[in-house]
Amino acid sequence: MEKMQFAALVLMTMLTMKLLVLPRRAVSNPTMSTARWLMVGGTALLGVQFLLQFTLQLRTLGHINQAIMLNLALFIPCSAMISLAVLYLQRQGRISHMERLMGLPVWALAMILIVVGIEMDGGELESASPALQWAEIGASACYAAMQLYYSTKSMREIRRIRQAIANYYDEDMDSLLQWMQLSILVLTLMAVLVPIMIFGNGPWLAFFGLLVFGGIFYLVDSFCLYAVSSAPAKVQEAEESEETNQAEEQEVVTARDVKTGDDTDAELTQRVATAVEQWVKRGGYLQSGLKLPTAAEEIGVPRYQLSSWLKQQGRHYSDWLTDLRIDEAKRILRDNPEWSNEAVAQHCGFSDRSYFQKKFKEGTGMTPADYLLSVAEQ
Repeated sequence: MEKMQFAALVLMTMLTMKLLVLPRRAVSNPTMSTARWLMVGGTALLGVQFLLQFTLQLRTLGHINQAIMLNLALFIPCSAMISLAVLYLQRQGRISHMERLMGLPVWALAMILIVVGIEMDGGELESASPALQWAEIGASACYAAMQLYYSTKSMREIRRIRQAIANYYDEDMDSLLQWMQLSILVLTLMAVLVPIMIFGNGPWLAFFGLLVFGGIFYLVDSFCLYAVSSAPAKVQEAEESEETNQAEEQEVVTARDVKTGDDTDAELTQRVATAVEQWVKRGGYLQSGLKLPTAAEEIGVPRYQLSSWLKQQGRHYSDWLTDLRIDEAKRILRDNPEWSNEAVAQHCGFSDRSYFQKKFKEGTGMTPADYLLSVAEQ
């Protein structure tokens, strides 16, 4: 137990230092800077918790109730800060007072439950009375409920951001958000495993400890890698474009004469569809790195109209372009079987050969080589 606590202390110290020494350019954005400091607070509190456990040796000395109370007192604000850091980053700093302050009332309620349990036990901490045990279980339930609340909010935000990205970039950019999704799963897992760690005792506890510590390491390390990459700027660009589309569409709807209506909508949809069809015939979709605003400009329609037209078709921009490019790739493979995958990918607007092969198989169920064989057999 002592070795695990010491290892956890060292790990939290290293993660806190890594967050503190992030390059200035990576945290120049106020949102990223705030999220970084929230992460620092979370890992530092965890470090303090393991330092106290290692120094006081409460479990070794048999002071189980004191150890449980110490864990709850520090795990709740720690998890709140780390979860809030992820949510703060997803919302670009736009979070509600309830979301910002959720950890405080949960922590206060948990501490009140424990104090009430102690008082019902006559002030004795050494005994494990039913009242104190139920108080500790109630406090752990408060922690788990808080964590699930933050996880639900974050998963909702990931879906929103993923839609914004899919409606802006011409390729699948899910890798930008993969660390967030896994991190939320880690935090949710903590809501399940941390109570087990708090109340558990014995060698098997090390297994749960490794899962939690490994998850925290992944979360913080991924956050640091995300901060120093170009991903935050790409996500922000897509979100701003989505907000612009919605604002422009709302302005048009507000300014529209009530006498126009369905006929105008139908005419507008037809005009966009005709312009898109002409653009597709010209092969405009074969450019690599084609963002929605650029495509809308080449098509000759406002970006919000192209976005609205795609929504009416039930399509995301990236999926729509990918399907067009796969159709062109199939034509090229049929007409020019000697072309390499690299050449086909470059001609069709895919960023590289591996991405082309991945999307081709997803779209057709076959690799390009298998598709050529099927064509030859026909």
